[in-house]
Amino acid sequence: MNFLKVKALEKSYLESIGFSWHTDNDGSEYLSNELVQVSQKEVNAYYEAVNELYDMVVAAAQEVIDENRFDELGIPFSLIDAIKMSWENEVHWHLYSRFDLAGGLDNKPIKLIEFNADTPTSLFETAILQWAILKQNALDESLQFNSLYESLMDNFKRLVTLEESVEGFEQYYQGWKILFSSIAGSHEDEITTKLLAHIAKEAGFESDFSFIDEVEFSPEGIFKNGINFEYFFKLIPWENIAIEEGELAMLLTQIMQNQKAIILNPAYTLLFQSKGILKVLWELYPNHPLLLETSDKPLVGKKCVKKPVFGREGANISIIEADGSVSFETKGTYTNNKFVYQEFVEFNEHEGQKYQAGVFFAYDGCGLGFRKGGLVLDNFAKFVGHIIKA
Repeated sequence: MNFLKVKALEKSYLESIGFSWHTDNDGSEYLSNELVQVSQKEVNAYYEAVNELYDMVVAAAQEVIDENRFDELGIPFSLIDAIKMSWENEVHWHLYSRFDLAGGLDNKPIKLIEFNADTPTSLFETAILQWAILKQNALDESLQFNSLYESLMDNFKRLVTLEESVEGFEQYYQGWKILFSSIAGSHEDEITTKLLAHIAKEAGFESDFSFIDEVEFSPEGIFKNGINFEYFFKLIPWENIAIEEGELAMLLTQIMQNQKAIILNPAYTLLFQSKGILKVLWELYPNHPLLLETSDKPLVGKKCVKKPVFGREGANISIIEADGSVSFETKGTYTNNKFVYQEFVEFNEHEGQKYQAGVFFAYDGCGLGFRKGGLVLDNFAKFVGHIIKA
């Protein structure tokens, strides 16, 4: 791996643009002062990989729906109707997502680790801060695989055009409004959601923001201060809504049934989000070069990683050696989840730090960023930008 050392963005600048999570709880900097140097060939490979993976994930989700395999993926029963409705009607457009990948550098093959399809974070870092680092360091801003901002803007327009071309947006748009919402108390979620609201506004939508507890839900629609919103974006995982807010899950399903609002990201992204989909992918595409063997049972004679189907931030992960012994594990709150066992793969590594690529997808692959950390990337993983070697 090759790196370019850069001058870090000033904390005062980060604060001025709303980016407050620049320092981790242990006092260390969250944003790395290095850029991963990637070649154009490596960038092209990442782009092609996520486009192919997305088509494969769609096929796997169709298999789950056709064969009624929701339970295998840990899907809450209360969301199955919402998933089916959103899947069957193209107005429920998938806005954005992020593939987490091992490899891709130093001739290591790209492998899918997981797909953050419902509420992916690192959006602000990837879309805004990577550019700012290049600009501040007087580097060529075009030397980055990063059209995430523009791709999101186009994908908002596709909520109306429902096709690749966005030229018809102004012609068809009739003042429909999007309400963006997150949970009060998480500044990262709030700023990420407000960035999306800003991009939607730039795309031409009327948009507004409200914390989830201030939003009014009824079978007749979604309201803020009595104003009806035709679209509702929530940076709140679907599975959390089902488990912790059962009444809201029921209301959102009724709202969809009554065609009173379109919810983003759609309910079917929960199928993509579940790590149970990794098992279905391996069944459909055994030995595919982008996939790692995954099962609902430990892999016999193979080192593997045990993961909860809906775990986050590296919680409740175990590394199981080929002889069945557990060599590493993390604690967490996901012990009641279903689990999958994914073949272990080495990440790209430099000076004892593991590097994982995150490639955003909004209609197609559109933005690369890296996270670095230990054996399992957790809340203390650092964000690392990139630059294409000229």
